[in-house]
Amino acid sequence: MSAKEIVKSFYESNLANGIELVPKYFHKECQLHWNSSTGYNVKDYDDIIQFFKHINTAYDCVRVQISHLLEDGNHVTVRYTLFVNTIEDPENEQALANFISIWELKDDKLYRGYEISQIADDNLESYKSFSEIKV
Repeated sequence: MSAKEIVKSFYESNLANGIELVPKYFHKECQLHWNSSTGYNVKDYDDIIQFFKHINTAYDCVRVQISHLLEDGNHVTVRYTLFVNTIEDPENEQALANFISIWELKDDKLYRGYEISQIADDNLESYKSFSEIKV
């Protein structure tokens, strides 16, 4: 698989049940540099496992809608919206956040990630910019 296909496969997987995805998609020496609405942090392999455990307990379903997916050698940039169904309200899907991530792949796994996220809003123009698929 190409770097782009690997990244796309990861984001299209069921992230709510993602603990088993970590060894499949993440390099043991991975690092994710994440600028979120709560600030900057760096996650390593073990932190990513803990993150997926948290996702698994908080959400019934997690879905990613990719708007852009670009490949340059072993680097892939993906722009997407994360949608969730909470355990308390599994029938209603809601947009949680918008992301742009740049991944460097090593040994066909996610190795270095640079991500920025922002809480999703209900602005129609913003939503439309993420729903125009450019994969």
